[in-house]
Amino acid sequence: MGRAACETCASANSAAWQMKEQGPRMASGGGGFSQVVHLHSTQKVPKEGKECPGSPAHSSCGHGDGPRVSSCYSCLVCLLTCGLYFCNPHSQNISSKLTHDTVEHVRYRILEHFHTSTEDYSVIFTAGSTAALKLVAEAFPWVSPGPESNGSRFCYLTDSHTSVVGMRKVTTAMNVTSIAVRPEDVCAAETRGTAASDPDCQLLHLFCYPAQSNFSGTRYPLSWIGEVKAGRMCPVSVPGKWFVLLDAASYVSTSPLDLSVHQADFVPLSFYKIFGFPTGLGALLVNNRVAPLLRKTYFGGGTAAAYLAGEDFYIPRQSVAERFEDGTISFLDVIALKHGFDALERLTGGMENIKQHTFTLAQYTYTALCALRYPNGAPAVRIYSDSEFSSPEVQGPVINFNVLDHSGNIIGYSQVDKMASLYNIHVRTGCFCNTGACQRHLGISDEMVRKHLEAGHVCGDDVDLIDGHPTGSVRISFGYMSTLEDAQAFLRFIIAMQLHQCDGQPLPQTTPGEVGAPSESEAQDAVPATMDRCSSSPRKDAPTDSGVSNDLPTTVAAVGLCPPLPMATRTQQTPSEKAAGVLDGGLGPRVITNLYLYPIKSCAAFEVTKWPIGSQGLLYDRSWMVVNHNGVCLSQKQEPRLCLIQPFIDLQQKIMVIKAKGMEPIAVPLEENGERTQICQSKVCADRVNTYNCGEKISSWLSRFFGHPCQLLKQSSNFQRSAKKRVKDQSAGSTATLSLVNEAQYLLINRPSVLELQQQLNASDANGKEELFPMKELISRFRANIITSGTSPFEEETWDEISVGSLRFQVLGPCHRCQMICINQQTGQRNQNVFQKLSESRARKVNFGVYLMHTSLDFSSPAFLSVGSQVLPVLKENTEHHELPASTKHQDVIS
Repeated sequence: MGRAACETCASANSAAWQMKEQGPRMASGGGGFSQVVHLHSTQKVPKEGKECPGSPAHSSCGHGDGPRVSSCYSCLVCLLTCGLYFCNPHSQNISSKLTHDTVEHVRYRILEHFHTSTEDYSVIFTAGSTAALKLVAEAFPWVSPGPESNGSRFCYLTDSHTSVVGMRKVTTAMNVTSIAVRPEDVCAAETRGTAASDPDCQLLHLFCYPAQSNFSGTRYPLSWIGEVKAGRMCPVSVPGKWFVLLDAASYVSTSPLDLSVHQADFVPLSFYKIFGFPTGLGALLVNNRVAPLLRKTYFGGGTAAAYLAGEDFYIPRQSVAERFEDGTISFLDVIALKHGFDALERLTGGMENIKQHTFTLAQYTYTALCALRYPNGAPAVRIYSDSEFSSPEVQGPVINFNVLDHSGNIIGYSQVDKMASLYNIHVRTGCFCNTGACQRHLGISDEMVRKHLEAGHVCGDDVDLIDGHPTGSVRISFGYMSTLEDAQAFLRFIIAMQLHQCDGQPLPQTTPGEVGAPSESEAQDAVPATMDRCSSSPRKDAPTDSGVSNDLPTTVAAVGLCPPLPMATRTQQTPSEKAAGVLDGGLGPRVITNLYLYPIKSCAAFEVTKWPIGSQGLLYDRSWMVVNHNGVCLSQKQEPRLCLIQPFIDLQQKIMVIKAKGMEPIAVPLEENGERTQICQSKVCADRVNTYNCGEKISSWLSRFFGHPCQLLKQSSNFQRSAKKRVKDQSAGSTATLSLVNEAQYLLINRPSVLELQQQLNASDANGKEELFPMKELISRFRANIITSGTSPFEEETWDEISVGSLRFQVLGPCHRCQMICINQQTGQRNQNVFQKLSESRARKVNFGVYLMHTSLDFSSPAFLSVGSQVLPVLKENTEHHELPASTKHQDVIS
């Protein structure tokens, strides 16, 4: 997903250009300018030859009296110009002094944004909010336990980001006790007004909590800061003095923070979450009354007032910022911040407006989601929240949920993510680096977390359900660029995915000013709304009163909800289908009906009737791949036109001929020239592979076809990529090897399975129209190597292994499908019907086809797979082959 954000120079025109260039809607996380990657449209990088929106004609930096240059983030020339104009601030020349003074001005601008000044706070630039938290953990004046005291305490809310919880590894090394406290326990302490038993004790403790939960959007009281610091409330009843770290990274993306009122001791920030750029730049705001207590162990360039190389003599610089900013800061990124703040103010009128706007959109969406129910009364979603979106003081513009079926079962977040992509919506899924909140809301015990890990689930993967229990959820969030249309597009997606309307009509369109739709002028008013009570997370402290009115929004009330389509029943073949046998996928013998290989990964199939077997699968299957200018492997997910490139292999001439419409055919040798080949390393499915470049000629051919730089790489013939799954009956010390495939050496699909899906797709819809999917076209979408006939749909999923002649293959399991099956392999056009129908009929698993691996392979004589060969399966429940009729003989031809 490309985007150009011209906010270094940040004129209103550049931001308007961002909003004009429409891309996919996003619904991930964060806020501010980063909402360009949320529910609002992303902007596209200008094509070659198009005027950069950050060009001097568009906007200018106006840095001092120097050259008026633009700093479009996508424009390397602009960045290089600014890089020449501003120099390392650790010097005394004119450009360095200008850099230093500009950076200091940005510090003032940051503090002004948070309603404070240099008299109260210092700004330490860091590599993001995580680095700011690590700095506090390492520099806080911890007191280790001793004979006279129990030492300091590090206390944090269980609803905290991983980067906060990770601070305990630093404190543990110092023998300091870490304590996790639940939100309800802190709230109880607030009510009781619990205080330390000995306020005169000089032990120093640190309490960390988020202003806004990055999991659910819950906003915790900023009043806790003053209560804890004053000793009127203690998260843990121990004597000593408490300091407060307010994790504001999520909160300040859409809300104002007044540090003149809520004077936290430490405030970590991420500018990416406010502006969307720059990444890798954050800050730690340190209360000046605390700064002298911080301890520094390491010192880097620019932090020393004086030191000796030969002995332990070091004097730090006086200001806290200079002491803790090791090395040269990212001064060009820092300078960009000033323009980001200015543009934010011009475009929105300030953070209070953003707060009201984003909350109104979130409240509207929350209300609509709660109203979505099946005819049996079951809710369509389960929302994880500690509020009912009654006020922006208690709830941020974040909605965390799981989608339910009509029986109340959770549909895995990975499935929802895939479906959302079909509607051009990108969501954030998982536990969002907040295991504590995830456990609390989803009812996941500590023991379950350990069992999930043993089952192979780790943070960030797509294992969404284990034993029917969710491992994570789905999150959407709103930023200042989000619109009502974005919210409605998301709601239409949920309805289309899960609910089927009786009248077949889409979600009614509303415009600002209509009943139930928030208008621009009503940004500070709550949306009139009510709901059937949401299915809530398993928590004990759920509120009981909605606190909202009884008028249902028009956009929700007008939606007629019908039950989901029932799971497809196994269709009975007609006599004509039975007679068709192998050709039509009817009740014939189990034989191979088609063989395909895909020489270039994600490109068109090459159909054969007989083909040699190699150690990695069909010979030359997925041996080549197309990569972009960064060396990243391309697939049809990013570049659907890959399917229009047709490779043909001539084994006798030892060449691969590549064709595409409008292009002259081009030939590529099947094997590398060992003397001239230069090996390079690439990645495929997270695996490192050795490849070589197939030359400038084919690179130019591909670049002309796609309109951007591309190269063709081939896996080196002497490189062995080991399969992650072990094949049974394999000799000790040996493993199966893979080409550039994703999972396994072969993919098999069964014609009766395709036929059942075809009949479901070709059924009349609510409007009486028919969308025809020819059998051959439908088969091509699944990009299998082996197509078989069979006796019943999806029987292949019951097989443990198969034999074809002397060849034996182990069935490794089902193929979990992605959005590529939505692409017509003849045209490159997308259609989500195939994925959606497969999801409905297969209990939301979207499995189709099975993976195969060699169990044994004898290379003493050539081995081939042929169309017409009999397939002998072994069921998982027993070890004996089925008795099968003799297969129809086919002539073997090498295509």
